[in-house]
Amino acid sequence: MHVGRQLRRVHRDERGHAAPALGAIVAAVGAVLLGIGAANDTGALAVIGAIVLALGLVLTLVVDHITVDYDIFRRLESLEKK
Repeated sequence: MHVGRQLRRVHRDERGHAAPALGAIVAAVGAVLLGIGAANDTGALAVIGAIVLALGLVLTLVVDHITVDYDIFRRLESLEKK
């Protein structure tokens, strides 16, 4: 099965949501860069890693809100109309 179809199927399923994981991957890359920069006493790499980590965390929250919360609110509104 195609990976994109699998991700969409998992996202639409009640068991999990795949889209917010993209922000978590960005945050993980930032954390690794921050760790490497701190271990090697490379200030620029540590700062870049911290910025990427922060952007990844914000991206995770925003994508989670858009993809998960909006869908939950839509379902609740449709239930209230019945």
